[in-house]
Amino acid sequence: MPHDPYQALYIHLPFCKRRCIYCDFYTHAVDPDSPVISEYVDRIVLDLRRKAKEGELGQIKTIYLGGGTPSFLGSKHLTKLLYTIGLSVNLTPQVEFTMEANPDSLTPELVRDVYALGVNRLSIGVQSFDDQLLSTLGRVHDSMRAKRAVADARERFDNVSIDLMCGIPGQTAEVFQDSISCGVDLGVSHVSIYPLTVEPHTPLHNMVVAGTLPDVDEDLEALMMAMGPNVLEPAGFHRYEVASYAKPGMECRHNIAYWTGVPYLGLGDSAATMTQNESRRMRVQDNHVTDDLDRRQMRAEDLMMKMRMTQGVSDQEVNEAALLLPGVLKVYHDLVADGLVEHVDGRFKPTFSGWLLGNELYGRIFELAP
Repeated sequence: MPHDPYQALYIHLPFCKRRCIYCDFYTHAVDPDSPVISEYVDRIVLDLRRKAKEGELGQIKTIYLGGGTPSFLGSKHLTKLLYTIGLSVNLTPQVEFTMEANPDSLTPELVRDVYALGVNRLSIGVQSFDDQLLSTLGRVHDSMRAKRAVADARERFDNVSIDLMCGIPGQTAEVFQDSISCGVDLGVSHVSIYPLTVEPHTPLHNMVVAGTLPDVDEDLEALMMAMGPNVLEPAGFHRYEVASYAKPGMECRHNIAYWTGVPYLGLGDSAATMTQNESRRMRVQDNHVTDDLDRRQMRAEDLMMKMRMTQGVSDQEVNEAALLLPGVLKVYHDLVADGLVEHVDGRFKPTFSGWLLGNELYGRIFELAP
């Protein structure tokens, strides 16, 4: 269908040294010299060239290499891929170009190489700075290696993000706070905090069912999520999304694109593409349509997704939405009455309770357009 230009590009690189016990993403543990990696990168290169020739990459404003572990591919494969991206996309300094990395495969040489080829933001999967917890999660790095990776990244990059996890079996609130403080002390500019989720068909799920690991304590997990601002805000970070904190100007614009209805193109196995025009929005994953929304559903989804953001939605946005969704004002006022949303300075914003009960908050908004 005729569609608005893509503004965000996601490339999925589904290879890892070892799958973590909690991972349910589309990933494979392979040998770093496996021909499977070369074949996959060659396919992505061809896809990039084809999309560039079709004029689909002319307005890209953010690029994200996710996985898997992109840094696991090493300089040879990443150089080929990044060089093609540089030829296919106009990489001005204003384009945010993020690459995910794990501490065990992020070397000083790789940092220099990817920086020279246009990457300007690194997102490092630290998860914890506690060695015992890293071992529990099945991570292949230790705390010392994580600290070294962040230091190496900051030799070139101003914008370095780390992922931290809460709710890990054996993790105390004090140990979690120490990990946040460690990240701040290392000089990162962005921190994402994710609650551990026990997904079906993962080794973690099997271990919980077998009783070899305790299930996640959701109350303790919520306490840890609430602790983030206590450490990060005095250090100059602000919370801009349910799981993300950034120093001013260091917010992840690629993730914001997902929450604000920006069309995005996904390349690689399991990567999703969102295509839209004024009257229709479609998501496609592995050649299967996963969403096909009309105008009313698009507007409800936009309101729902923006409630992941601390700024929420303005009165004007809600009033405009009411032209298509007559019940929207009542829903928002009910959410305020139930403590899931607050109305402040002309905006409806999620409360911490709203984020904890996100499925209810988001569901009640999206149900406006069944």
